[in-house]
Amino acid sequence: MESSELVINSSYGATADVKSLARNGFVHDPDVADQLRRKLKFFFMNPCEKFQARGRKPWKLGVQILKIAMVTLQLVLFGLSNHMVVLFKEENTVAFKHLFIKNYVDATDGSDCDFAIYTQSEVYEYLSFIFSQYVQLRKISVGNHAYEKTGTDLTPLTMCQYFYKRGSISPGNESFNIDPKIETECFDIKPMLPLSSGHSTDNKLNLTLHFHRLVMVQVQFKLKAINLQTISYHELPDCYDFCITITFDNKAHSGRIQINLDNDVSIRDCKGWHVAGGIQRNAHYMMIFDALIVVICLSSFILCTRSVVNGVKLQHEFVGFFLLHYNKRVTWSDRMEFVNGWYILIIVSDLLTIIGSVLKMEIEAKSFASYDICSILLGTATLLVWVGVIRYLGFFEKYNVLILTLRVAFPNVIRFCCCAAMIYLGYCFCGWIVLGPYHQKFRSLNVVSECLFSLINGDDMFATFAAMQDKSYVVWVFSRIYLSTFISLFIYMVLSLFIALITDTYETIKLYQQDGFPQTDLRVFIAECKDLPDSGRYRVEEEMPISLSCCCNSEFLTSCNYLGAAEMMSRSCCFTGRLAPS
Repeated sequence: MESSELVINSSYGATADVKSLARNGFVHDPDVADQLRRKLKFFFMNPCEKFQARGRKPWKLGVQILKIAMVTLQLVLFGLSNHMVVLFKEENTVAFKHLFIKNYVDATDGSDCDFAIYTQSEVYEYLSFIFSQYVQLRKISVGNHAYEKTGTDLTPLTMCQYFYKRGSISPGNESFNIDPKIETECFDIKPMLPLSSGHSTDNKLNLTLHFHRLVMVQVQFKLKAINLQTISYHELPDCYDFCITITFDNKAHSGRIQINLDNDVSIRDCKGWHVAGGIQRNAHYMMIFDALIVVICLSSFILCTRSVVNGVKLQHEFVGFFLLHYNKRVTWSDRMEFVNGWYILIIVSDLLTIIGSVLKMEIEAKSFASYDICSILLGTATLLVWVGVIRYLGFFEKYNVLILTLRVAFPNVIRFCCCAAMIYLGYCFCGWIVLGPYHQKFRSLNVVSECLFSLINGDDMFATFAAMQDKSYVVWVFSRIYLSTFISLFIYMVLSLFIALITDTYETIKLYQQDGFPQTDLRVFIAECKDLPDSGRYRVEEEMPISLSCCCNSEFLTSCNYLGAAEMMSRSCCFTGRLAPS
């Protein structure tokens, strides 16, 4: 028999080749099956059993415990810092509203949508009040606010009015002639120019507004401030730039001009500072801590990715072995046993933590100011990290019942939610189109969805019924039928079925734990391995050097392709370039 080079292939060939191999006696070596069973049993062991089997230290477990502690500490510190930033921004925004909007009153529900004016004289009066307050800001503000400078000049206040290019509207004659193109007129007011005597009723501006075609008036200016409350945390204060925009919205031309104030904030390091007592900025230490977290998460990512890859490789090996020896295809559920979903969750959390930590370092370096994106990434990553702890609780039998219940019930719950969502969406669209003009909670699809979800949980029922306007008797009767059928259907039927799904799965899992779980082909195959973790049988090397020069016939070459490297050595497929005796 002539020598030929053996090429190890990951594919498994056709079923006809398997039958041919079975006829030639290449598929009945018990040593190959025992070695694969031992390998599979070791793969599905928990960290403690793996340590007993091979003395392998649970590195992933140690890294996860360390990561949980560090990521949680990072999130707490970031939350405290973020709280000070958000609080300072919100307090300044409220202060600006009281300083620059005449007769401003804090909204009880946290919304400023109802603050509006209704006459032309009020528009001029409120604009004059803004200009007057801006000019004398240093005299009236109790905060440490100051004007922004461009070089040596103070940045001016800018007022712009936006109006249609041409507009001739005659509601009495039911006619109009309008050019929808928007034109803009702007002018600046410098803080050093005395505008008025200090009374808001004085208007010395030569300002004319085209109310019949006015779309919007915007007043923009910039102020600076320093957040001194960080000194109490032994951290140097940051300097804040506020870009304030006050909008008089007249898009609807309904006789009601809504006033809104927006405050855009940017944070930077202060240029010159001196604090008695030697307070030092600890941002550098925090950046080192964040960098260490990135390293820990990167290590966790590598270890978990390696485990996922090894699981996929072992899956391919088992699928090929099962097809070769038993001429059966492995079911999809058995294939998914090799893909550990907990590792996928940990990998996602590692990626989110790494990205969030990098953004956090950028924020501490004052080169990135989006706290929202960073907080979403770090918050979601910490959530997934703590959810991943459930994997280790699953090693205990009493906890494992709950975890198995969630896992087994999940597919049925998803199917059930898809069916219930169709009914839910139907009620959302119906309520929006019918009740929207008469009910505040049905004005938009988003609000309708929130209202109906509250009703499912039994919240705010009486208020929802009572808030329905009775301007249309037909719609009022429809609203009673609509709300009653929705509440009855979802509370008494949908939620009951949902609870029944979980309860039935829980009882089934408890019964399985008493009488034994249904045995799949994979579990039956592994159960034939009776070696205990501390038997010493698992300390055999998995990988051995293989010579790629083997002398095999065509059928034997196909057998090598199916069995893989480890199985070829265990069967002595290739031995000194010659075919080993059977």
